[in-house]
Amino acid sequence: MNYFLIGTLLAAYLLGAVPFGLLLSKWLSKRDPRDYGSGNIGATNAMRTGGKLVGALTLLADISKGAIPVSLSLMLKLPESWIAAIAVTTFLGHIFPVYLGFKGGKGVATMLGVMLPWQPLIAAIGLLAWVILLKITHYVSLSSILAALLLPLLLALSGASAPALLVGMIFASLVTLKHAGNIRRLMHGTEPSTRKESASSK
Repeated sequence: MNYFLIGTLLAAYLLGAVPFGLLLSKWLSKRDPRDYGSGNIGATNAMRTGGKLVGALTLLADISKGAIPVSLSLMLKLPESWIAAIAVTTFLGHIFPVYLGFKGGKGVATMLGVMLPWQPLIAAIGLLAWVILLKITHYVSLSSILAALLLPLLLALSGASAPALLVGMIFASLVTLKHAGNIRRLMHGTEPSTRKESASSK
């Protein structure tokens, strides 16, 4: 049994599970994002709950907690399969955090954080695609789902390793599943858009 790998995976999960959106919202705005908007603890709902500063800090924290374990594993020159396992475990920590009864965020920012040090070009293209999709659709949720689904395709086209491609497929599947409520609202025309939110804030 490889105790080093088990310890590393546990540490990655526990870091990924830290609910920065909840902590920052309560600290800076005294409000719980689970009581507002979508009830999600991610950056988008944290911004709706506590304002732009809370949203920006949450985004940075959620990206960082994905990037740190993967960056360390790359520095230690761990096998690609280990890096993939650490990436998935960190991501699972965010969307299924033990600290909150396994009810966490939707994983988009942490997915970006994981991919940035490991597959920087793919991460940059994915981020650009998300920005373009948001400009076109005006829906954060739809842009996030489409960008996540694009990830395994980009990895396949770039000739990424089998472990990296598997991680991309896992991320795409789980991000889409975590957006099930958003998909239903999109189908019924009740999903909040950036256009509507901008208008209501004026």
